[in-house]
This record gives sequence, structure tokens and C-alpha cells, in this order.
Amino acid sequence: MRHLLFALGIVLITGCSSGRKATGSIVANNIKQVRFINEYIAPNDLQLKGTTVGGLSGIDYDNGRDQYYMICDDPSSKGHARFYTAKLLISNKGIDSVIFTDVTIILDPLGKPYPDITKDRIHSADLEAMRYDPALDILIRSSEGQRVIRDGKQELQNPDIIVMDRSGRYKDSFALPPNMQIQAEEKGPRHNSVFEGLAFGDDNSLFVSVEDAIYEDGRSAATGDTTAWIRLLKFDRKTKKQIAQYAYKADAVPYAPIPEGAFKVNGISEILYVGNDKFIVVERAYSTGRLHCDIRVYLADIKNAEDISTTALEKHPVLKPVTKKLLFDMNTLGLFTENIEGVTLGPVLPNGNRSLIFVADNNFATRQKSQFLLFEILP
Repeated sequence: MRHLLFALGIVLITGCSSGRKATGSIVANNIKQVRFINEYIAPNDLQLKGTTVGGLSGIDYDNGRDQYYMICDDPSSKGHARFYTAKLLISNKGIDSVIFTDVTIILDPLGKPYPDITKDRIHSADLEAMRYDPALDILIRSSEGQRVIRDGKQELQNPDIIVMDRSGRYKDSFALPPNMQIQAEEKGPRHNSVFEGLAFGDDNSLFVSVEDAIYEDGRSAATGDTTAWIRLLKFDRKTKKQIAQYAYKADAVPYAPIPEGAFKVNGISEILYVGNDKFIVVERAYSTGRLHCDIRVYLADIKNAEDISTTALEKHPVLKPVTKKLLFDMNTLGLFTENIEGVTLGPVLPNGNRSLIFVADNNFATRQKSQFLLFEILP
């Protein structure tokens, strides 16, 4: 077991089953440090009700039921679009086991399972993030959409933000601003780089993070000093309409790919609201030839950031971006870091402190793992 400490200095939401201001009271405490406790690896070949458990792209804790919701990013190619519920058994030593208890098929607005992406790309669902609202007993999830243009064929599908019940049935959707709609020309979001993170904020707000820069904001992150501007969107949960967009600067890709010119990426894989306009932001980088991902966890603050909803940053540089401070680099944990795509505030630990839990998407690949990382939040 490792006992690594990381300084935070943040205001963090803790507390009861309501969990968020939009769904009840918030108890805020000043937090100084987090301590890494342990990791747990779920089997890659785990089967549950005819599905292969994997592709875990988001995690959220339901305190009232003491269970977790984990959305799967399989676009129906290995089973229907779905999410899992699970129990994490946590002792003084950390996560002892993860027990997947159920799988729920996610339905489209017509009440049908989404089609296999290999057979019907533009009606499929590339799901990425999901949060649970205990007050309304609903789930809100996001998808990335599709932008595939090749061999004279265009397959275009807008990303979406959908409200559904715990049975996976569609209830409502959020209105997309114009610059988040997929286009054939190089405007708006890039393919496979849209609504990767999602979080509930104060005052019935919802935040969604774009994984990579949209075309109007310039290039994607690269190596050296080449950073990228990424957007955080704020929505009103009552009207389902956008309130603002903010500019967040992602780091450069830390390692050059091998061979030169091969695939590389850095972007936001998840966000978690922690109160007072602050977020935990997970930046996930990967370079071809490097076995593990490079994960950096930041505290971001939008308090003084300007609204860039109608601004193209490539032409008009942002004056007041989101500020950020490094909380910790997962390379310092001394373990193999997988493709971290989810984070949630977990339950109170046996010693009375709150937990913070990360999960990795194994991409259904033999050499990648469904990794759970447990941290303790120290007062």
C-alpha cells in the first residue's frame, strides 16, 4: 500500500445523499491534502448478463444506495450501449473488491437500443460521461457524436447531452449551441473529441467539457510548447440551454510519439465540480510507443473567466481564461497509469475522511486494464 500525499488547498464538496446544491445542501470544508491509498484492477474478461464489462468512461457515486454508476463507451459494437452499477468494497486497506451488480441498456428517444456503430454510424451512441441526480432520481449523460469524412462519404452526427431515468429511458435533451454542432467543413468540434466530461454545478447548472480544441480555436495539443484551448460549457438545467463557455488551456503532449509523426493526444477526459466555481480536471495524454497514459489532475477555477461563446480563439485570443493549478501528476504514484476517464467523490472512509475515486477505460484491449484508484481527502 502506498501513502503518497498531495497538497490541494481547495474547497471541496462533501456530505450527504443530496451531494450538490442543485439537489440539496452542500457542506464545504477546506482540504489541504489527498493521500493515494491503493488501486484495484477489474478482470478484462468479466461477463455480466451477456455483456463484457469494460470501456468504463465515467463514474458517479449514489450515496443513498451506496452504489456507483459507470457508463460504458462501447458504441454497441460489443453489446448494446449501456451503463453498469457496482459496489466498491472499501476497508482500512483500500478497495478490496469491485462487484458489478447490474447492467442497464441505454435507449434512444424512440425507446429502442442504439444500433451498432459498424452498421449505422450516424444513429449510434458514443457515450462518454454520466452523473446521477439523487433529488430528481435521474441520470444525465453525454456523447461525442460523429464526424467521419472519407472516400467521398460524410457521416455526421451531433454530440448530445441527454436526461434519462435509471432504467436507461430517454426523458429530455439539452440544446446545443451552434459551435458545438458537427459540420462537414472544418468548423466546430473535431471527430471523437467532444463532450468527454460532465459535472453538476451550483444553482441548477450543468458543466460539460470538450475533449479537444474546436477548429475555430486552433490546433490540438502537440509536443514541446504547443498547448491547446479547450472549452468548458455551462448550461442551465431547468431551461436546458447554454449559459456560457470558458477557455481552458490544456498542456502540451509530454512525450513525443514513436515513430515520429505517429498519433499523440492531450485533452480533458473528465471534470468534477468541487464548489465555489472550482473543478477537478483530468488531463489525459497519450503518445504512440508509450505504454501507459500520462495523467495530470488539476484544480481549475472559472470565477473570473470570460464568456467566449461567440468568440473564435484562433482570431481573437482569450483575455481571461480559466485558471488552473496542478494537484498531482499520476506518474508520481509509482504504478502503471491506465486510460483514466472518470472521477467521483466517493463515500466516507472508515477513518471518517471522504474518498476520491478514479476509473480507467480499458478500451476492451487485452493490454489495457479497468483500473480503479482510491484517494483519501485529508482535512
